[in-house]
Amino acid sequence: MSIRKRALLGATALAGLTLTIAPASALAQTAETDPTASETAEPDTTAVDEIVIVGSRIRRDTYNSPSPVQVITAEETLQAGYASTTEALQGTAVTGGSSQINNAFGGYVTEGGPGANTIGLRGLGPSRTLVLLNGRRVAPAGSRGSVGSADLNVLPTAMIERIEVLRDGASSVYGSDAIAGVVNIITRRNVDDVTLSAQYNYAGGAGDTYRVSAVGGVSGDRWSLSGSAEYYERNELTLGDRDWTRCNTDYRINRARGVRNDDVDPVTGLPVCYPITSTGSNGVTINTIGTGYLTSVPGEPGTTYRPGVVGAPGAERGAYFNRYRPNPNVTTGLVGFEGVGGYNDDFSGISLNVRDTFEERMLNESLISPAQITTGYLQGSYDVQALGNAEAFFEVLGNNRRSQQTGYRQLALDYAVGSPLIPSELAWSRFAPDQGLNQGQDVGVRAFIGYGNDVSEQEVTFWKGTTGLRGDFFIPAWRYEATLSHSRSNSDYTFQSFLTDRLINSLDVVSAPAGTDPALVRGGFTCASNVSGATANCIPAPFLNAATIGGDLPADWRNYVFVPVTGTTQYEETVASAFIDGPLFDLPAGEVMGVFGVEYRTASIDDQPPADSVSGNLYNLTSAAPTVGSDSVWEAYGEVELPILVDAPFARELTANLSARYTDYESYGADITYKVGLVYTPTDWLSFRTSYGTSFRAPALFEQFQGGTTGFLSSTVDPCDEYGQGDPTTIRYANCQAEIGDPRFRQTSGVEVITAGGADAGLEAETSTNFSAGVIFQPTLPESIGQLAIAVDYYDIEVNNGVTRVGGSAILQRCYDDPEFRAGGGFCRLVDERNPADGSLTVRDSYTNVATDRVNGIDYNVRFTRDVGPGLLTLNGSVTQYLEQTTQLFADDPEENLTGTLTYPEFTGTADASFAWDTWRVRYGVEWVGEQDSTEYLGLDPADPDLDYVFDVDDYFIHNASVQYQANDWTITAGLRNLFDATPPSISSGAYNRVGNAPLYSGYDYLGRTAFINLSRTF
Repeated sequence: MSIRKRALLGATALAGLTLTIAPASALAQTAETDPTASETAEPDTTAVDEIVIVGSRIRRDTYNSPSPVQVITAEETLQAGYASTTEALQGTAVTGGSSQINNAFGGYVTEGGPGANTIGLRGLGPSRTLVLLNGRRVAPAGSRGSVGSADLNVLPTAMIERIEVLRDGASSVYGSDAIAGVVNIITRRNVDDVTLSAQYNYAGGAGDTYRVSAVGGVSGDRWSLSGSAEYYERNELTLGDRDWTRCNTDYRINRARGVRNDDVDPVTGLPVCYPITSTGSNGVTINTIGTGYLTSVPGEPGTTYRPGVVGAPGAERGAYFNRYRPNPNVTTGLVGFEGVGGYNDDFSGISLNVRDTFEERMLNESLISPAQITTGYLQGSYDVQALGNAEAFFEVLGNNRRSQQTGYRQLALDYAVGSPLIPSELAWSRFAPDQGLNQGQDVGVRAFIGYGNDVSEQEVTFWKGTTGLRGDFFIPAWRYEATLSHSRSNSDYTFQSFLTDRLINSLDVVSAPAGTDPALVRGGFTCASNVSGATANCIPAPFLNAATIGGDLPADWRNYVFVPVTGTTQYEETVASAFIDGPLFDLPAGEVMGVFGVEYRTASIDDQPPADSVSGNLYNLTSAAPTVGSDSVWEAYGEVELPILVDAPFARELTANLSARYTDYESYGADITYKVGLVYTPTDWLSFRTSYGTSFRAPALFEQFQGGTTGFLSSTVDPCDEYGQGDPTTIRYANCQAEIGDPRFRQTSGVEVITAGGADAGLEAETSTNFSAGVIFQPTLPESIGQLAIAVDYYDIEVNNGVTRVGGSAILQRCYDDPEFRAGGGFCRLVDERNPADGSLTVRDSYTNVATDRVNGIDYNVRFTRDVGPGLLTLNGSVTQYLEQTTQLFADDPEENLTGTLTYPEFTGTADASFAWDTWRVRYGVEWVGEQDSTEYLGLDPADPDLDYVFDVDDYFIHNASVQYQANDWTITAGLRNLFDATPPSISSGAYNRVGNAPLYSGYDYLGRTAFINLSRTF
């Protein structure tokens, strides 16, 4: 091997050096660094002939690149204990600590729907990272209307040879979406045997995973055929399965005084557990009723209500209570109930946090959602001996995912004034105007009921077929390739919901006429709709009593009002492409290579939500309209690589890479992107690389065509909620006063937010610029010392015209802080007039181009290898430092640098040491997520002695260890992940989504210590 090739291969092996899983490229490996190779073996120079590296389409005989490329082999993911490619790609080693959508996000609205797993490099989200399979796009897959990114669950783990990760923009090479980077999955070739494999990851019985697979292939003189089949299953991990998720508290700690200020139940004296949400004590109420306000017990003048003591004399005057929970020990006033919430004369809330918000069934909620995934992959080739020695080839990928999530539902059941279902001691109450269940009648009493668990299920079937032809072009030394691929994702998604029309009918009861079916009668009453003939099977609602309030509900009524509903999603993508590549002309330093091609893509989405969702009949859930649309694009591209200098003084190599792409979308028109890269090697031990380019992202189909979807924000988002407590000199106060006229106004309804696609509003593509610069240092050391390589790369990505939704909260703030208010248009045009009945608000929030995002930082990588005794010692270390993670929603907004705040660590890193000898290999690895602190970002003073919020966390480490033994035809690998069972840190409620008391963040391990074992046998 030449000195030049050796230096370049060493440099690019280092490019793959990142984090935890040993990143040296299998392609770049020589016999000197392969512990399984013979001491006398010659370097395999054919292994690097005509490589195509991610980030370029040019064939080359070296593994150099002007952009940093990370290479991960299947063997390395196995030794790190990952049971699937999804787990490896979402690990800190690849993501650099940026948060990913994983299996802990099942209860949230995410791209691809529940159960989908995606990857977003550089913290810029999955829509800005392109995923390829053998250099060709992996189409989006998932459920619901927000399908827009590749689901990593579809990848054929058993068939994968290596993964190439380009963390740099590459739209000029690959087209849309390659803003933050590209992940290219390379499958195994030349398979002529059969390998059976099984792996089990044991996490204590809950959250366990296992995978079984078979890989095989056959070949002849002119053909080859190979493929894989595998089954993967992940068991559910619930909130009750881990100590740190069993009791979600407000986590208020005054560290200056060493005092914990969490709420304590006045009856039991125990800390109060709250629903597992970001809001802690402001979570949903259960086992509680809402009534009209009372200042004294009827018939007992001079007494007032206090929490836990109803009708106690001597209480402060002016307390208004309208929240009560059953308490059989209360024998005066409102017998059987204790007051747990209300307001004082100054409108300040009292005792809201002693209401019930927690019960044991909440612990059945999914922490890690279960899934069952079946994947098949088949590939083949045939030498047609024509058309320029052409080879016909095909690939077929099939995948089926079944995933489930267990949640918890509260039911706010409204009993109308005068309803015979209300007990006589509450007949006086008038809680609120009709909220939608009482056909225009005022609500007498609202029951806040802990209904129990609900289940959501998804089944997603994904197919991708590719066929093509490649061979010698009619120009000498040129080659051609033409491919056609089609992908299709079909999904059924089912979830349980209350049906509004059935609740309305069941709450409207009358005395049952003689002869009424007993199954439709409760306590002498039946549904009025049964009597009128409007329905024939309505089950009357239960009487309002302690059992009902406590969630002990009749089974027949539950089955009538709470039912499964199903929607379907179909996503299709077709890609036709052709390119030619070869030498253009000669320069003194070598041949100028070029690639020129064309591509056509078309995609469509058709999401049909459940009929009851479309009609708005899902009680207290979002409504959704169908998402239907399509888009297509024609592209032409070219790439040229110019060797400028070679083996010259102070220039062992100087090579430039130029690429450009013309894009013409049906949806928004034409654009041009480009990229310029440079590799400079002044000496054998030092190389520099840099690149600059432009990228773009066409809006995803759901961003263009999403049907109107209705959701709700907390009532506290209303800018006029309790505005009387604010500064009367502010613009917001004046606007609220002009609109409402009552400083005591308190919003009792959630803010309705209607989101939709932005195609009709002229949504455009995002644009971005990408810059990277790096240095690679590989000193020539004595063989007795070993081999050392160090790489440092700076990156800077800026996204402009970003596609986003402004957000209902931001729209309301800008509207009510506008001096011209509704007369001025602006953001107020997106806020409907208040509902005159209850003062509720509706906001319209569609996708638009407003945001600017910027991320820059430095990647540090080091690798050292040395022969030690009978084997080879390999040390790897990688650190990602984020200098800036800035987001700016509007041009006049101040830039917000999130670096170092919660879920945006400044530093993350990994290190591992492995030793291989004979048939053994041992490995020890560490993953590190740096400390984070959002205290000042949230406007809090960390020096305040009265501060009892905790929004800072310490460094977090996970230790992993494994051992592997290889015989002639079988291999066993075993080890432990999270060796010391590190649990996620705790933060206070009120600002971030939490799991238990921990941040919702993929960088933390929710499973805990996990033992794994993998057995494989080759025949």
